[in-house]
Amino acid sequence: MNDAAVIGFFRERKEAWLKKTIKPAMDENEVLIKKAECEQLFSLEEWLPNAAKRAGQISISSHPCTFSHPSSRKSKNGYTTSVIAQSQSCSDGFLRSGNVEVQSDALGNAAALDVYKFLSLITEDGKTLLTHLEADSDLARALLSTQKTSYEVLKQGFMEMMQSGSESITSSKIKQVYFPVGNDYHLLSLLTPSGIVFDLRKRLDVMRFGDEIKQARENRRNNTYQERDYREIYGLTTIGWGGTKPQNISVLNNQNGGKAHLLPSLPPELKKRNEHFPKQDFFTQSVRYQHCVETFQSLHNLYSKDHNNRLVRAARDEFYLSIMDYIVTRMWQLRAVAGEQYNPDYHQLSKAQRIWLLEEHAQAREDSDDWLDDITGSITQFIFHGYEKMLGKKAIKFSDTEQGHIAQLIVQHREVLR
Repeated sequence: MNDAAVIGFFRERKEAWLKKTIKPAMDENEVLIKKAECEQLFSLEEWLPNAAKRAGQISISSHPCTFSHPSSRKSKNGYTTSVIAQSQSCSDGFLRSGNVEVQSDALGNAAALDVYKFLSLITEDGKTLLTHLEADSDLARALLSTQKTSYEVLKQGFMEMMQSGSESITSSKIKQVYFPVGNDYHLLSLLTPSGIVFDLRKRLDVMRFGDEIKQARENRRNNTYQERDYREIYGLTTIGWGGTKPQNISVLNNQNGGKAHLLPSLPPELKKRNEHFPKQDFFTQSVRYQHCVETFQSLHNLYSKDHNNRLVRAARDEFYLSIMDYIVTRMWQLRAVAGEQYNPDYHQLSKAQRIWLLEEHAQAREDSDDWLDDITGSITQFIFHGYEKMLGKKAIKFSDTEQGHIAQLIVQHREVLR
């Protein structure tokens, strides 16, 4: 077999075996015997039949059950069914099996993981040996043709890691949900898509520790020009499976040291609003008579006096304008939040109040005075009704002349409303 991946696979195992077996105290003859034994042990004639027998101890799975619980693979009902998701790729916007090209995973006897690694080797044409085996390709037949064992026998042995029983078996150690279907329930066993989990880790590690990223961070610290930007991922959490024996969980888990990264999955943090844009009417939802209660009381004290001179009238007008200042202050506070809070499908303000409060109508406020008549009338009514509301039976009834004066005073200062 001349495929580089296969040659490299056996070379690594030979080197590891010799390193473990040959001791410094051995003489040259003993070393030669061990080397010969190694060549025999890892020859295709010897290793392939042995690996085919051990293949059944491994189960290929896209969603290994052992990520839910290390002991979930076997129960009193037998071995938990290995799930291999066969989802088709689709541009549906979901991160799911089928939409991400990831390596399949395997679980089972850790002593047989070398068989899975062998079948996962990428050959020169970019396909795995398992893919060639499933397709009965010429490469598969050439590799699995030995004098001792036929191709069909070897294939049958290796393919046992892809097979599951005729019935689906779950485990009580797997998290389960009863999902309503019609008038009944369907039991769902929640499994971990380990291929997606560790592909995420690989991508995050490249983003965090890749050579280009390291150089970009260094350039930033040194205030050096960086042609390409880079991204930082914050709030990551590392999760571990298997403890000191990650190989007992799955192949991918063992290859990644039992560690994977989790992105933040938190509910949105709601921004506390100090201001609430009115839904229907500014004068009933955004201003309160109670905020001007002292001013209304001062007005009442002024009204209750018998004097009516220039100083009294000037003080009265100051109280009216003080209430108007309160309304103008609220106007500016709501204009500041209108951009992020106003929704035309949700808010039902009058046309005049939309022009008055929304920044998008700033030009209309300058070009026309029609909207001002409506706002001026509303401010007049706020002062008029606010006084009566706060003073109750003690209130002195405003005359039509006084209402007209309030309206005229507001008209004189209406520019502050733009």
